[in-house]
Amino acid sequence: MHLLKNRSIHFYLVFFLILTMVIGGSAIAAFADSGTGATIAVNSGTLSESGPTSVSATAVTLNGNDQTTSYLLGLTVIDARGSGGGWNLTITSTTFTTGAHSLSTTASSITGMSTSCVTNSTCTPPTSSINYPPSLGVPAAATAPTPVKFFNAAANTGMGSITVTPTVSVSIPANTFFGSYTSTVSVAVVSVP
Repeated sequence: MHLLKNRSIHFYLVFFLILTMVIGGSAIAAFADSGTGATIAVNSGTLSESGPTSVSATAVTLNGNDQTTSYLLGLTVIDARGSGGGWNLTITSTTFTTGAHSLSTTASSITGMSTSCVTNSTCTPPTSSINYPPSLGVPAAATAPTPVKFFNAAANTGMGSITVTPTVSVSIPANTFFGSYTSTVSVAVVSVP
């Protein structure tokens, strides 16, 4: 009787072990076989540029010598197209004037440039073929003339949100009339074909 009892216990243990393996194996196999592909749609956005509504150059005190002053034109370019197509920045302006007096139409030039990714943004830094120095004249006239390209992002660069900050120098001749001179500066971002 004792032998039969031990066999029953062994039988139950073996049966329980086999049942556990079958249930466990089925659960694992069912999980492994239920794989599903995941899909994410990434849609194209737009290309845009924004900048400050006004900037001021460092004040100049006439002293009998020709002088220069400068201002920083902090721009933000967002290339959310996802194509790596590249882009150009263009600039034009009206002549600096105060009342009946004006500076030369060649008074302004871009003499430096800095770029960086916008804070909390991942970007592909732009690679520009335009280097500073030498300086690049900013066109000016009573009515803003045709814009010129002053910065570009080569193909597969300049993607994401990027700060582009040109340094604009303004020549102040010694014979300039005093006053508060103003100009309208127009910047645009253009898609590269």
